[in-house]
Amino acid sequence: MPIIELKTLVNANVNLVFDLSRSIDLHKISTKDTNEEAIAGKMSGLIELNESVTWRAKHFGVYQKLSSRITEFDRPNYFVDEMIEGAFSSFRHQHVFKSLDDNMTEVIDVFDYKSPFWFLGTIADNFFLKRYMTNLLRDRNDVIKDFAENNKWQSVLPDNYFPLTND
Repeated sequence: MPIIELKTLVNANVNLVFDLSRSIDLHKISTKDTNEEAIAGKMSGLIELNESVTWRAKHFGVYQKLSSRITEFDRPNYFVDEMIEGAFSSFRHQHVFKSLDDNMTEVIDVFDYKSPFWFLGTIADNFFLKRYMTNLLRDRNDVIKDFAENNKWQSVLPDNYFPLTND
């Protein structure tokens, strides 16, 4: 099973970065190139433990559906989403957040997946899929970083949101 691990430094409070990372609305913005939209389950706002979302997106010229559920959740330290149904045989995405100080957060993504189609999936991983998924995750983190560091977060988080609390 391929594992992708990315580390991203964000000049923002860990609570804010954590919440932006679980924002359905920001996810839609970060995946505009694949026309990703939530079509079932949690369709906007902040996803929570045991909630699921089904996405419809265009990858490699084909529209696909993928459903995932939040299976672990410890705000603001980590959450995990796992595929329920979709194009992969399986995936588990760990989102880990480390507060380096009041205004610096290290985001660690560990994306552990298994491609479909047995050995053909392994060939796809080696030639393009792992690179494609790494770029998708990196682009998403760049959007989270931009929204956190440039006060754009106010457009995707609730009006009464205050990022410095652990509630």
